[in-house]
Amino acid sequence: MGSDNTGKKFMKRHWKMVSVWILAALLMVAGAVTVFLWYAHEAQANGDVPAALSGWSVGNIFDFLIHLAFWEVLLVGIPVAAICIASWALWWKKLPKEYRKEYRIAGIFDWDSKSSKAGNAFSFIFQVLFILKVYWDGNWDTPISTWSFDYVVDTGLWVIMVVLLVAAIPLTLGAIWWFSSGRKKFSMDGC
Repeated sequence: MGSDNTGKKFMKRHWKMVSVWILAALLMVAGAVTVFLWYAHEAQANGDVPAALSGWSVGNIFDFLIHLAFWEVLLVGIPVAAICIASWALWWKKLPKEYRKEYRIAGIFDWDSKSSKAGNAFSFIFQVLFILKVYWDGNWDTPISTWSFDYVVDTGLWVIMVVLLVAAIPLTLGAIWWFSSGRKKFSMDGC
């Protein structure tokens, strides 16, 4: 990956472009927040979602998020992506070949890291399974304010048990393989 020295050189050489990227990121966030506020107001004014939170159901939340994502992509995502790709390509082509080669070798623009590859799949899976369980129970269009605390806890517990059960299968198979013959093969290959 990139060395600290190459990163410092990059910042010294291209501080103006980095400043433009930071400003563009701030403008993108401001645009995304503006679109969110606009759509939240419009959804309530049009009656697409209940004005009071006590009337919201999982179906309302799902519909709101799908429509919000559409407007965010249309009004912010597509223009920002087009501008970023165009400006990046134009800027990168203007750099001297020696700089581009140095940055590639140093891995300045490598986005891979162990933490980014790990992600947070558990919370995503938890949320998807929670929504599916609510749907299967017939509470999709039931206002959330009418749910009992026991129902939320039981549904969350059910989701955790399903995730653990699904994860236990490959872990058990791996443990069986490891303790039977895999450990011996692994230790002999490592010598």
